[in-house]
Amino acid sequence: MDADVIIVGAGLAGLVAAGELVTAGKKVVIVDQESSANLGGQAWWSFGGLFFVDSPEQRRMGIKDSVDLAWQDWQGSAGFDRLDDEDSWASKWARAYVEFAAGEKRSWLKERGMGWLGIVGWAERGDGRAGGHGNSVPRFHITWGTGTGVVKPFADKALAAVETGHVRFLHRHRVDELVRDGAAVTGVRGRILAEDNASRGEASSRDEVGDFELTAQAVVVSSGGIGGNHELVRKWWPQRLGTPPREMITGVPAYVDGRMIDITEQAGARTVNRDRMWHYVEGIRNWAPVWPQHAIRVLPGPSPMWFDALGRRLPHPYLPGFDTLGTLRYLRTMPELAPYDHSWFVVTQKIIEKEFALSGSEQNPDITNKDLKLLASRVRKGAPGPVEAFKQKGADFVVADDISTLVDRMNALTPEPLLDARMLERQIVERDREVANPFSKDAQLTAIQGARRYRGDRLIRVAKPHRILDPAAGPLIGVKLHVLTRKSLGGLQTDLQSRVLDPTGEPIEGLFAAGEAAGFGGGGVHGYNSLEGTFLGGCIFSGRAAGRAAAAQVG
Repeated sequence: MDADVIIVGAGLAGLVAAGELVTAGKKVVIVDQESSANLGGQAWWSFGGLFFVDSPEQRRMGIKDSVDLAWQDWQGSAGFDRLDDEDSWASKWARAYVEFAAGEKRSWLKERGMGWLGIVGWAERGDGRAGGHGNSVPRFHITWGTGTGVVKPFADKALAAVETGHVRFLHRHRVDELVRDGAAVTGVRGRILAEDNASRGEASSRDEVGDFELTAQAVVVSSGGIGGNHELVRKWWPQRLGTPPREMITGVPAYVDGRMIDITEQAGARTVNRDRMWHYVEGIRNWAPVWPQHAIRVLPGPSPMWFDALGRRLPHPYLPGFDTLGTLRYLRTMPELAPYDHSWFVVTQKIIEKEFALSGSEQNPDITNKDLKLLASRVRKGAPGPVEAFKQKGADFVVADDISTLVDRMNALTPEPLLDARMLERQIVERDREVANPFSKDAQLTAIQGARRYRGDRLIRVAKPHRILDPAAGPLIGVKLHVLTRKSLGGLQTDLQSRVLDPTGEPIEGLFAAGEAAGFGGGGVHGYNSLEGTFLGGCIFSGRAAGRAAAAQVG
């Protein structure tokens, strides 16, 4: 045997599993098709948001949360409708995860050195129904250090275990097959890829220089999802979301290719809920790309005016930051919008300064680098540095002092002019007239006023309502938005011990799965919709379960 346990994938879920195995005194081999520069995988690039329930941070902000409310939100968002089949384990994972988020999750992570910003974010505010999709209260806890801070304690533990001989990394080893001995999975085999000095996130070569085969008592698959593979995204794109865009941009590195999900299925595993996925409609092209078609998501406050490709204002509940997949479905199922893959934000300088944030560790250097002085600059006049850089250099941003010039510049970003300045101005003026009072029949303005009743939003996230066409709030800014690929919500079906199940529902001996490859647990813990802040946490929770269960199996 080459190890007690082989872990396929050196992302967050794999590193968490490795940590549990090392704690149990087991020897681990971690294989990954990328170089050591990519340790931590996709999680390293993330904003570092984590979902907690009834946390000290929430209580200090006056937020009243509970397991019952969180579970209501989760069920309303997940919409589990395959409980006798594909959702049978996913729903159990969901309940266990909500209890984890309300229980030991925070203290367990704090013991490993993590901390969080004091102001809790309100991501994915929902579709307007108490029992429907969305977070009823703010639950998005930004990790001090962003995604790099989430990955660090687990990466550090694995690297320290290399020195003691408990962990061995085999980078540039691509797994092509799971090895079975009768009913049990006993190892992996694949191809060794040529060394590549590409920096973190950059596409690397697939030149093959040799073969390898490894044996162990158990294998953990933690290889991620399909977000970097547009072919697979289109293959599994569900009819309920309309037609897939002809052009998408990519919110994850190219190595997030989904290969191991199909490879594990070929070894006898059951995959479920492949038609569930999570993509954003607020994607912008990175002006300094790292990987091909590198996309950044705008994390908007509630104030941007949102227009479709033809210049029509999106209706409630398709407001910025409220209902991600609902908005995607609306834009992809309206017949007249089918030929177009984009939409638009129209904002003021005042809005962009207070409300625009960008996803990703590299777009938030103040939090990533734990720079208090730079963090304090967010409350000063002017947009955050990374946001201002996109405004000045981004291919999807246009700026003007009047609506006519703005629309001309917006139309210059599409193959044909689709926007009419008079039509856009009429809709903006209609909205602006509603700002005269602190009450309104405009659903978006009502939502903005509601958001500002939360102290955290009023302080740093939601601009005071003002007229879009007020010159004092300008200049005007148009932002062309694209569909950004991100997460697959289905995958390998697992029980609560992260054991991979076969089509009959029986565990495959020696085979475990964690993270996005397992739909973050059970083959689809989120159901149809995510509450945000739950992806990293899902990697942690399922990786921990896989590591503990694998350690128990190998004895």
